[in-house]
Amino acid sequence: MSAGRRPGMDHALYDWSPIVRRPALTWPGGARLALWIVVYLEYWELDPPPDAHRPPGIHGTWPAHFPDYRTYSHRDYGNRVGIFRVMEVLDRCGLRATVAANAAACERYPFLVEECLRRGWELIGHGTHASRMITSRMTETEERQVIAHSLAALKAATGREPKGWLGQDFGESERTPRLLAEAGLTYLADWPNDDQPYLFGEDRSLVSIPYHLEWDDVQLLWLRNVAAPRYPTIVADAFDCLWRESQSGGRLFGIGVHPWLFGQAHRVRYLDEALRRICERDRIWKATGSEIAERFLSQSGRRNP
Repeated sequence: MSAGRRPGMDHALYDWSPIVRRPALTWPGGARLALWIVVYLEYWELDPPPDAHRPPGIHGTWPAHFPDYRTYSHRDYGNRVGIFRVMEVLDRCGLRATVAANAAACERYPFLVEECLRRGWELIGHGTHASRMITSRMTETEERQVIAHSLAALKAATGREPKGWLGQDFGESERTPRLLAEAGLTYLADWPNDDQPYLFGEDRSLVSIPYHLEWDDVQLLWLRNVAAPRYPTIVADAFDCLWRESQSGGRLFGIGVHPWLFGQAHRVRYLDEALRRICERDRIWKATGSEIAERFLSQSGRRNP
């Protein structure tokens, strides 16, 4: 072990907590799994500012070419067509989504915001643009401005105070949890390290709702090139494993959906099949992120298990 290091975590944001030693977590109505669906409402810029940071894997189809109309249009398809297919699938399954919404998308697409609200969906902070992410290269002032702009746009579009945050491309700096708590948020979903919520932040003022990155549609279908017909079986296998393990306490099961990807005509059937298969099971709590966070807080007493 190098000088200055100590056993345990490399940060003070949460404690290590083995799931087999925790008190049993319960969900409403005796449910065993809390099912939450994250739908992305994003705006991809044709010409982002030169200091905008994007992870290499999410760059455009032709990242060396400008202007990249192909990638811009591909993303735009999700907001013009794909999202309505996703909405139909979720409606058939009786699912309300938690919408990770860019500020720019809220400002440009009020009709889509209205459609989400009409369905009882929850909108949470997701930065300003799909082509910009939070990074430690920012100053604290710059990061505060991004968070403030994102949350103000959500409130203006929905008339509600946002409660949650899912960073664009999971981007954070070491300051981000503190700044999110100072902004009055209840939960964040950037840390895919558990199957249950837990208290987060140096003062434990946030709830972390772990996002299941392994079967996020971009990670699985776009970056790893898994064939779309395999998706329902992968999701069902994961669901069955968590279902078995939930005998000892409630678990989370989250699904991330990007309308520009899963809203395509040849893919949406596999999202529909996956959701139908898991929604056939009983003792599922179909919840939004804020409902999950509030339920967890009611049991945690704001102490880590």
